[in-house]
Amino acid sequence: MGWAERLTQKGTPMAAVFLVTLYEYSPLFYIAVVFTCFVVTTGLVLGWFGWDVPVILRNSEETQFSTRVFKKQMRQVKNPFGLEIINPSSASITTGITLTTDCLEDSLLTCYWGCSVQKLHEALQKHVSCFRISTPQALEEALYSEYLYQEQHFTKKDSKEEIYCQLPSDAKIEDFGTVPRSRYPLIALLTLAEKDNRDIYDIISMVSVIHIPDKTYKLSCRILYQYLLLAQGQFHVLKQLYMSANSNSTPTSSPSSEERSTNHSSLEKAGLGESEVEPPEESSRDCVVCQNGPVNWVLLPCRHTCLCDGCVRYFQQCPMCRQFVQESFALCSQREHDKDKKKPM
Repeated sequence: MGWAERLTQKGTPMAAVFLVTLYEYSPLFYIAVVFTCFVVTTGLVLGWFGWDVPVILRNSEETQFSTRVFKKQMRQVKNPFGLEIINPSSASITTGITLTTDCLEDSLLTCYWGCSVQKLHEALQKHVSCFRISTPQALEEALYSEYLYQEQHFTKKDSKEEIYCQLPSDAKIEDFGTVPRSRYPLIALLTLAEKDNRDIYDIISMVSVIHIPDKTYKLSCRILYQYLLLAQGQFHVLKQLYMSANSNSTPTSSPSSEERSTNHSSLEKAGLGESEVEPPEESSRDCVVCQNGPVNWVLLPCRHTCLCDGCVRYFQQCPMCRQFVQESFALCSQREHDKDKKKPM
């Protein structure tokens, strides 16, 4: 008695008997089944049927590439303060530091030597929750006098006078200890001198954290952080925007003078967390992709400023560092571009 006959006698459905018989006597059936499974699997992976494919079947680059880049809506904010270090290579704890300001209004430059790191960040939080730090007195109250020495200088509007700051000789401070430190070497606070001017600007003060080399920590003098304090009880951190160095044009002016002193190849615009500074002047910098359109888009989180209005729509990875772009914003709106084009040559 054959195998098919035994299955039939035990009540097996005729369809099953047919398939078994076909499998035994037709190798082409097995090949057809394997080929069909291959086609269906390929269609699922490539999305032929419009069904969602498990992430495990896609590589990480394809998954991240399909995410939509969010374009932030920015607003213009005028920063009345500018601060720059003169000859940072010659600055030290013992010899002092030379600063220059470039402010739109008469301002006060208040320097706090050896300021407590913890108290400074507590003061920034108090600006958000308790009271506005619009004067040196307000910051001193928030710091609880946790600094070693304080000096204050009056700066005229649009004056770029050099201001020399130094610890007194009787302080006998040669360093601030090993890293991590409990004190910043120097905190420079810029506030508006006239009370009436504080109602004109959204930004009412700027706090700059400056590192000055000493006997223990000899990193070159530089501005570590800059915080813009807003009248509405917010603060933003100024960050550099990076541009391709393949340009002979000089950097455009910007509210952030830290960027002018530390990185001449970067776009000197203030990268605010929720707002944008004034639009840049017309520049000869070209897009790194088409080499034709002017650079106008900032890619986040890498902060590379390298694409024009035409090319930005085609990239979900930064063309300079290949990092995936999560957000982007324009330095200048299309309306402002059109306005610039209409200007007579």
